[in-house]
Amino acid sequence: MNKRGSALLGLHSLLMMVFLYLPILMIVLYSFNNTRLSGSWEGFTFDWYLSLLDNRHVKEALINSLSIALVSTAVSTVLGTLAALSLRTLSRRSRGGLNGLLYLPVIIPDIIMGLSLLVLFSQLQLELSKLTVMIAHITFSLSYVYVVVSARLANMGRQLEEAAMDLGASGWQTFRHVTLPQIAPGMIAGALIAFTLSLDDFMVSFFVAGPSSTTLPIYIYGQVKRGISPEINALCTLLILVSVILILLAQYMLNRGKGQKKQKALPF
Repeated sequence: MNKRGSALLGLHSLLMMVFLYLPILMIVLYSFNNTRLSGSWEGFTFDWYLSLLDNRHVKEALINSLSIALVSTAVSTVLGTLAALSLRTLSRRSRGGLNGLLYLPVIIPDIIMGLSLLVLFSQLQLELSKLTVMIAHITFSLSYVYVVVSARLANMGRQLEEAAMDLGASGWQTFRHVTLPQIAPGMIAGALIAFTLSLDDFMVSFFVAGPSSTTLPIYIYGQVKRGISPEINALCTLLILVSVILILLAQYMLNRGKGQKKQKALPF
């Protein structure tokens, strides 16, 4: 590729980065604005972050979001890992069909997912609450955990497990000392992704949340309808910061798992 083509590609990449991240930078910048008027800059302050500590509604929404994210992450990590391990033992034809079903929550639009779950809960006469939000988050988080753990299992191969079995290890010993340490980085990365998705989810939660199960994204949406304030910008900035940290940790765990080429000696 000539220099002109490289320069055009570089310019295109720069413009895309500006298009994607400039709105986020504006939210972060105006979260420190020393006025409630979002259109003018009046100075730098941390007051809006401090005011979040005294906001009862923000605390309630934060507790709801964290409790829902923790429970849904734990359950989806276990179920997603078990699904990846189970499908690994099936034939390629059977595994292909079930793979499609497990990928479906990743592919379909969130609004369809939320509406379908709302219809399901209404048919089951299940009252909308934190429980319904947890079930909904487990439904889509499970697929992401499955994808990450399956990729880890595909790269792992079966040589070490077969060697452990040849050396007299039982099925549980093989899983505990060989399989689990190998897939642990994928499990942790999948759990971090599931936690991030649960914490940031709005669309699905909006459909299945009850009056006493308002999450932070739903609370932000309700406040924005009244007007964007620096306090909301501060809350959004904190959510962005937490999300970025969790995604970086997930990526670190995935890279760490890929970089572990040297295997430990089998303990048998």
